[in-house]
Amino acid sequence: MLNGYLQFGHGPKKILAMNGWLGEASDWTSVGEALDKEVFTLVAFDYRGYGRSRHMAGAFSFEESAEDVVRLANHLGWDRFSLIGHSMGGVAIQRVLLAVPQRIDRMLAVAAVPACSSKMDAQRLAMFEGAVADVAARERILDYSTGNRLTSAWLGRMAQRSIESSTEQAFAAYLQQWATVDFSECVKGQQVPVCVLTGEFDPTLTAALMERTWLSWYPNAQSMVIPNAGHYPMFETPLALASIVQGFLGQS
Repeated sequence: MLNGYLQFGHGPKKILAMNGWLGEASDWTSVGEALDKEVFTLVAFDYRGYGRSRHMAGAFSFEESAEDVVRLANHLGWDRFSLIGHSMGGVAIQRVLLAVPQRIDRMLAVAAVPACSSKMDAQRLAMFEGAVADVAARERILDYSTGNRLTSAWLGRMAQRSIESSTEQAFAAYLQQWATVDFSECVKGQQVPVCVLTGEFDPTLTAALMERTWLSWYPNAQSMVIPNAGHYPMFETPLALASIVQGFLGQS
């Protein structure tokens, strides 16, 4: 069984995008629609238990997601492709890289959790676990991660959408991995070109953190800060993000 997905464009540059913990495939709609459809094909992937794959059972692990991505890429006839990962999607795309390193052209990490995980202590992990069944807790996480600067209407809508688009079982299982599992030794020295993006107002996944993690492990990594964005540049500054996607992933 294939995971659900959304497709934008039909060009020769193939991109697979993986969303964050509070998201789903349609997070990438504004970015996908802003790309040159004759140059790019962007496929936004839904994990098991999320969005168009909400009905799919499984272990809800990123190793399993990597297998699902490879299966989908094979179905689409993609020999090589690039990856975009947002937030926990940063963990997910690195698992795809480890599964099929010879097939990955480039990676774009958007406010992305590094391979060492978020290294949450018990208290912080318990707070995030409280969001599994609590829409208000999800809203607070969204508000904090975007710098306490966006409207309550948007925050509420995003939190409710998150509750409706993922199962509690999947939501809880993925959290344990991106919050606590360190596989950084496996990615050190990987030669794939990587661009690591951080939002100006993201309080946690900062440029300094990316310097210590992603940029120290990947020899061909570079970083950029997106002005006027927090943790969700695909919603906060979609056209700026699309321009970066087109510029970096459009290279040969």
